Amino acid sequence: MKDVMYFDQAASSWPKPPAVMDAMMICMQDYAANPGRGSHQMAVKASRVLFETRKNLARLFGIKNPNDLSFALNTTHALNQAIKGFVKPGDHVICTNIEHNSVRRPLEHLKATAGVELTYIRNDEEGNIQLEDFKKALQTNTSLVVVNHSSNLLGTIMPIAEIGEICRAHGAKLLVDAAQSAGILPIHVGGMHIDMLAFPGHKGLLGPQGTGGLYIHPDIDLEPFMHGGTGSQSEAIHQPTVRPDRYEAGTQNTVGIAGLNEGVKFVMAETIEKIHAKEWRQTQMLMEGLLGIEGVTILGPALGQNKTGIVSFNINNADSSEVAFILDQSFQIAVRSGYHCTPLAHESAGTLAKGAVRSSIGYFTTDEEVDALIYAVKEIQSQYAK
Repeated sequence: MKDVMYFDQAASSWPKPPAVMDAMMICMQDYAANPGRGSHQMAVKASRVLFETRKNLARLFGIKNPNDLSFALNTTHALNQAIKGFVKPGDHVICTNIEHNSVRRPLEHLKATAGVELTYIRNDEEGNIQLEDFKKALQTNTSLVVVNHSSNLLGTIMPIAEIGEICRAHGAKLLVDAAQSAGILPIHVGGMHIDMLAFPGHKGLLGPQGTGGLYIHPDIDLEPFMHGGTGSQSEAIHQPTVRPDRYEAGTQNTVGIAGLNEGVKFVMAETIEKIHAKEWRQTQMLMEGLLGIEGVTILGPALGQNKTGIVSFNINNADSSEVAFILDQSFQIAVRSGYHCTPLAHESAGTLAKGAVRSSIGYFTTDEEVDALIYAVKEIQSQYAK
């Protein structure tokens, strides 16, 4: 039973489909052995579930070889593997102003420690970028372009396929942060010219926390982020060359991946198109209601524009943390306040001084909950207006 009206889907989706929880419990009870490390029936069963999940993710993202997809703890883990495993000293990297700190901090670390050049593409207040700016930013030593598919503050959707075409024409690789789009927006790595795709399992894919992954194009060899046991080529002193073992040192989260498998199957059964259409309709419903409240300002794309289910807003000059606290304590509504790990996006939106309240819609959000959030914001705004 849902005691809380949950509008923090952009941080982690909730609730999960019952099959996700059932699969995790069955795994714990029946076959929670070490996958790839033994030949007994429990270990074999664990390995099969991991490979089935890999195959389902490959189908969802248009990946030809499931072994080109390695599991990760989360998007941050996957992004660090991609960035630090690919970028070399003296390289030039391009990203945007609306990247999450999971992109910005690894890149700034390489800039400070490895002499990597870094260019940020500026966006407008709604989060939109100009493709021409990417073309102008390209240099002879540009090796990588990193772009999030959808802003975790503004909900803006980036033109990934067009950016991918620019990268391909120049010879640079494209890394996409799909933290806010995997399971919500269509993704096809071939059709969109994506060379690496980092994604979470615990958001739009409806799996548990501690799951995620990284797709790596077969022509790319990353330096492994971690080294250790893989259950293969154990006689070698160096990390195996075979995929996905090369990027999966240590015991995998079998229980979590079993749950993720069911989340992915749920998404594929419902279809991405149906999921996005439902979330977009409720996003417009929420935006229209909030825009009808005097003193409320909404960040990101305007009403009617395509975006993900993120609606960030502010009430007059109210502190975003205080608004979130009141929503939680007085109305049992869960939202996220502050800077959302993306200060440059707040800078471009003009909210760096105070942050914002971020509400985010998921597949199980109801119309009644959207109405309740609108009512609660109206009540809070009336108190600040006095």
